[in-house]
Amino acid sequence: MTEFINRRDAGRKLAQELLKYEDLTDALVLALPRGGVPVGFEVAKALEAQLDVYVVRKLGVVGHEELAMGAIASGDVVVWNEDIIRELNISPTAREGVLAREKEELKRRESAYRGNRSLAEIRDRPVILVDDGLATGASMRAAAAAMHALKPSRLVVAVPTGPAETCESFRATADEVVCLMTPRPFSAIGLWYADFSQTTDEEVRELLEEADHLWTSRLHRHHKGEEYEHRVTS
Repeated sequence: MTEFINRRDAGRKLAQELLKYEDLTDALVLALPRGGVPVGFEVAKALEAQLDVYVVRKLGVVGHEELAMGAIASGDVVVWNEDIIRELNISPTAREGVLAREKEELKRRESAYRGNRSLAEIRDRPVILVDDGLATGASMRAAAAAMHALKPSRLVVAVPTGPAETCESFRATADEVVCLMTPRPFSAIGLWYADFSQTTDEEVRELLEEADHLWTSRLHRHHKGEEYEHRVTS
C-alpha cells in the first residue's frame, strides 16, 4: 500500500510537480511542523527556494477542545470561526483566555523550531504551503486562511497525499493545489508511507538550519551572477 519511502522521499516526488517555481528567486516554502518539514525541505532544496516553518494552533472551545472556534498562526494572525462562536454563545472573556494560552504555546514552539530567527517575509511573495499529507485538512485550512492576512502574491497548497475531496476543498482558498495521490479509501496518511515515524524537534531545527545555509548560498551565487552580468554589459 505504501507509495513513499519516508517524508524526504515524498518531498522529492512532490518537488517534481512544483518545478515551475524553481526560477523564482523569491519563492518561499512554508512547512507545517513537524511532519511537513522533511517534505518541505526537499521541495525547497529542489526549487532552490527559502524554507521556513509555519506554526498553527487550534483555538478549541473550553470543555470541547476538539471543536475549533478559531486558530492562531505564525505572523500574529488570528482567525475566528464566527459561526461556532455565535452558535455556542462563547463570551469574549472565554475567547481571550484560550487565545492567550495558545499564543504562549505558539511562541514556545516557534522558539523550539526557529530559535531567535524571525518568520520569513511573506507579503508579495509566492508561497508554497507544505505538509506530509491531509486528513481532515484542519491545520492546513487554518494556515491557508492565515496566509490571506499576510498577502502572498500567490498561494500554493502542496501535499504528497490526501482524500480527493479534502484536496479539492482547498481550490477555493489557494491559487493552486498539488496533491500527488488521492487514494480511495484514504483511511490515514501514515498508510502511504513505509516509514512514518515521528519527526523530532531536533530534526526540524537541523533541516531548517541546512535549508537556511542552502538559501544563503543561492542568494550569494545570484548576487555574484548579477555583478558579472553588470560588468560584461557595462
